[in-house]
Amino acid sequence: MDYFWKQQDDLPAGIGYGLFSIEHIISIVVVLALVVLAAVLINHFSEDKKERINKTIPVAMLILEVFKDLYLLRVGHFGIGYLPLHICSIGIFVFLVSEYAPFAKIKEIFGEIAYILIMPASLCALMFPDWADLYPVWNFMNLYSYLWHGLLILYPILLKLEGEIKPDLRHIHYEIIFLMIVVPPILLFDKKFGCNYFFVNWPLKGTPLALIEYIFGMKYYIVGYGVLALAVLIMMYVVTGIINKQN
Repeated sequence: MDYFWKQQDDLPAGIGYGLFSIEHIISIVVVLALVVLAAVLINHFSEDKKERINKTIPVAMLILEVFKDLYLLRVGHFGIGYLPLHICSIGIFVFLVSEYAPFAKIKEIFGEIAYILIMPASLCALMFPDWADLYPVWNFMNLYSYLWHGLLILYPILLKLEGEIKPDLRHIHYEIIFLMIVVPPILLFDKKFGCNYFFVNWPLKGTPLALIEYIFGMKYYIVGYGVLALAVLIMMYVVTGIINKQN
């Protein structure tokens, strides 16, 4: 418990568990197992109960985010690097629009963005957590991060299972337009304040983005990043289409 409420700047160096350590692998397995279990159980609930759960998840995530920020303020480490500007953090706003928008088409569009864009980004975050080298397993920020990304995966899965969204490759412009609107101001923000939201300024070591930087070089890193993002979107649509045909 000595380290549970400590933020990274107050922890000793080398206390993290590292990428693909046994702790990391167990954490991934546990989170994904809980997501699958929750999705299966919820899928057997009544339609009214499913709807209530879907509406509760984004609100619960907003509360969690506020609690995290209050915690960081309390320990004196809230700063510009903790703004909700990463793709996974922006997921909460995508979920809220998907669930509470007044128009069915907007709900459908943002629901598909949640499934095709936010969900794979969250899976990547679980596979390559940037917090693994900074925190011990039994730490609030570590556990919060796994819970957060688990919910980012669960909500889109529920939308798909319940037929709320019908992803189709012909809709790929949903995600492309969304990224064209969101990424440029974040890139400018990153350049001005030396941040790395969306990892557009530099790649995270040990991730596929580092390979992109190796192949394209830093001069064309953002181009390679865009190619990778487009490939992931297409892959998500193709895989979803194959799964749909099997059902």
